[in-house]
Amino acid sequence: MHEKSVTLLNQAVADELSAVHQYMYWHFHCDDQGFDLLANLFRRTAIEEMMHIERLAERILFLKGDVVMVASAAVANETDVKRMLELAAGMEEQSARDYNRMAVECAQNADSQSKKLFEELVADEERHFDQYDTELGNLARFGKDYLALQSIERAKTRGAQQPGE
Repeated sequence: MHEKSVTLLNQAVADELSAVHQYMYWHFHCDDQGFDLLANLFRRTAIEEMMHIERLAERILFLKGDVVMVASAAVANETDVKRMLELAAGMEEQSARDYNRMAVECAQNADSQSKKLFEELVADEERHFDQYDTELGNLARFGKDYLALQSIERAKTRGAQQPGE
């Protein structure tokens, strides 16, 4: 058994679980504030992170390890949108660095499939980082108007709905 790989894969599971919890928390708050674009971005990212957990768990089980389903961090009760985006970008940037390091460690332990999995996750985490960095740029460029437009768009959509829709 590749004990080192199983340990690394379980560390990734713990981090991904934390990310799912965090992104869903932010999704709920952005949705509550009428920021549909950001709420959906956090929700989609959480779903992708759940898919990462599934892939990691499958690899752990293949290696005859056990999947440890314990989050690595508590949810940050942050509801300021700018701060949410900053934290999200930081989480994704850190994950990409961690997964790069883990890929190298798996390669050093002759586990090319776990290495490949971590490299694929790096690409996803970098894409997530880019999405949050773009939203931070939009917020910096357009200020609170950017958020107001999202709320107005929701109000227009809901106002146009027929009763019972």
